[in-house]
Amino acid sequence: MLPLPVAGKSAIGKVEKISISLPAEMAQAVNKVVDNGQYAAVSEVVREALRLWEVDRAENDRVYNMAVKTYGLQLLREMVQEGIDSGPGIDIDEAFAQVRAQLEQKWGKKNASRKVISGRATRSK
Repeated sequence: MLPLPVAGKSAIGKVEKISISLPAEMAQAVNKVVDNGQYAAVSEVVREALRLWEVDRAENDRVYNMAVKTYGLQLLREMVQEGIDSGPGIDIDEAFAQVRAQLEQKWGKKNASRKVISGRATRSK
C-alpha cells in the first residue's frame, strides 16, 4: 500500500508521522483488525480509512456538481426549503404501518396483505 501524499510531497515520497486521538470504540475496532491479521499495523488501517474517505468525498462532490448542473443552485435551494417547510419526516416503519392500515380499511385485514404481495395494490375489483 502506498502512503498518503503529504502536502508538497509525492505519494512515493517521505511519510510524515502524526498522532491522532480516537474514541474508545474506534480504537478497539482498529486494534481488533490489526490483532486478527487483517492489517499489519494501525497506520495501515488509518491509511485505508483515509483513502475510502477521499473516494467518498469525491463521489459526494460529483453528485453535488451534477445536481447543480442539472437543476441549478437556486432550484436546489428552493427544493431544500420546501422539504424543511413540509415539516418533520416520519419513520419508515410508521409510514408502512399507515399504508397497511389504509389498505386494511379499504380491502379488509385478510385481503390487504394478499393484494400487496401479489402486486394488485393499485387495483381492486
